[in-house]
Amino acid sequence: MDGSKMSQDELVDKLKQQVALENIELLLTKMSRLCFNKCVIKPGSSLDSSEQKCVSMCMDRYMETVSLVSKSFGERLLAESQNMH
Repeated sequence: MDGSKMSQDELVDKLKQQVALENIELLLTKMSRLCFNKCVIKPGSSLDSSEQKCVSMCMDRYMETVSLVSKSFGERLLAESQNMH
């Protein structure tokens, strides 16, 4: 019985890792698209310095926002789970 439980645990861990990777890819895709559309008015073969700065700042703000929302959501879930007990 332990062998099958171990394989189930391993499967769950692999699924969690896969979902986490897919979420990261989705986040990066959304962030890239949003910041590119916001900062690059006339696409060319390279970014000029103002576009580079804009993209960098946009990505920083986006990651800060995602981090803040994730933290707040996690705290809310924790508070709700503690209130249920």
